[in-house]
Amino acid sequence: MESRTVEKILIVDDERSMRDVLSIMLKRAGYEVAVAADGDEAIEQISKEPFDLVITDLKMPKVGGLEVLKAAKKASSETVVLVITAFASTESAVEAMKCGAYDYLTKPFQVDEVQLIIRNALEKRRLSTENMLLKREMASQASFAQIVGQSEAMQKVFEMVRKVADSKSNVLICGESGTGKELIARAIHYNSSRSRMPFVAVNCSALPEPLLESELFGHMKGSFTGAVAHKAGIFEVADGGTILLDEIGETSPATQVKLLRVIQEREFRRVGGTRDVKVDVRIIAATNKDLEKAVAEGTFREDLYYRLDVIPIQLPPLRLRSGDIPLLAQHFLERFARGSGKTALALTPEAMQLLVAHEWRGNVRELENLIERAVAFASSPQITEEDIRGWLHRPVATVQAYPTDLPADGLDLEVLISTLEKDLLLKALERAKWVKKKAARLLHLNTRSFRYRLDKYAIKGGRD
Repeated sequence: MESRTVEKILIVDDERSMRDVLSIMLKRAGYEVAVAADGDEAIEQISKEPFDLVITDLKMPKVGGLEVLKAAKKASSETVVLVITAFASTESAVEAMKCGAYDYLTKPFQVDEVQLIIRNALEKRRLSTENMLLKREMASQASFAQIVGQSEAMQKVFEMVRKVADSKSNVLICGESGTGKELIARAIHYNSSRSRMPFVAVNCSALPEPLLESELFGHMKGSFTGAVAHKAGIFEVADGGTILLDEIGETSPATQVKLLRVIQEREFRRVGGTRDVKVDVRIIAATNKDLEKAVAEGTFREDLYYRLDVIPIQLPPLRLRSGDIPLLAQHFLERFARGSGKTALALTPEAMQLLVAHEWRGNVRELENLIERAVAFASSPQITEEDIRGWLHRPVATVQAYPTDLPADGLDLEVLISTLEKDLLLKALERAKWVKKKAARLLHLNTRSFRYRLDKYAIKGGRD
């Protein structure tokens, strides 16, 4: 039989004999049991530790069973509560069920009946928990499945996501446009304890300031022209979950002040409203701007920057992880080919070489768009170099400029050296028309050393 963690049950009854009978019965059945002689004691115990099931008498002096029920459900919505009373009435039964009771029993009752109800209640709780964990695992896998990358730079990002997912701290994701900042934000959310709650993203650069304020905080009817009804903002919608503030660097000073208040106070006020609304949200901000520079220039609040930049994640541009380009290209090819019914499509080696050599200023998004267009226009099973070249917005990259001084925040030397080496290998191959011996001579390498470097960066194709 599969072993399970012993379930904890709290018995609440002002009659000692009832506490003793239920306690003995449940301990014999293998449960861990705690008892409370009144509602106050029960609520105190519930506040200190979680229980899988609470059995409470309804009528008790001072604090009754309904208060115990409410406290148990507030402490943990997963706690199962069974209400027992000698004074049954339709009104009390309905009230208990409205407050979240699993079942309602009248004294006297049969011991076998109670045992069956408890077994069924706990089994239902187990199934609910397992279903929740399964959904979370599926969401986790799905969130990572959308992010393709085996490069060292991306593996570091994945590891960071796993480490910080369950933290309550705010996250600031920085990276060029098209590097996948929203995908990383979703991965953080779906690998966190908030995964069952909403994930809501808003692009701060897509709306003018008045509309952005309404989108974030909601508005009251009549607060401005066109406000024909009350509207909840995304902070209300995402309560308990995660908000992604994309392009946070584009917000106005006025909006930055309001965001700072939400972060500090965990409350806000709707546009035109008079009441503060409390929320529990985790904030992930994303930007392609240098916020430190924006702070120095006075266009971004320093206090807001430090509130957001608790956990920084820097996404590398595609040109600094070009080893991932074949994986990404194949991933997008298979996805769009499935969607269009052209499942036999393949990229020729020459087409793949062209993709690897391109600079991708639009990063992963640009590559995705190009593959989608190539699939849509493909008239044969093979997507060739010529098919691809026609969709490239820019020529194949020349060797990019590399820093000659050490930046203030340092740099990844291994990534920099690898990128430079690969760029020069591709440039030499291109100049030598993909004749390997000629390319090797251009770099003053022997053939063996040149081949080793080609294998190192998974550069395929060419002639000896």
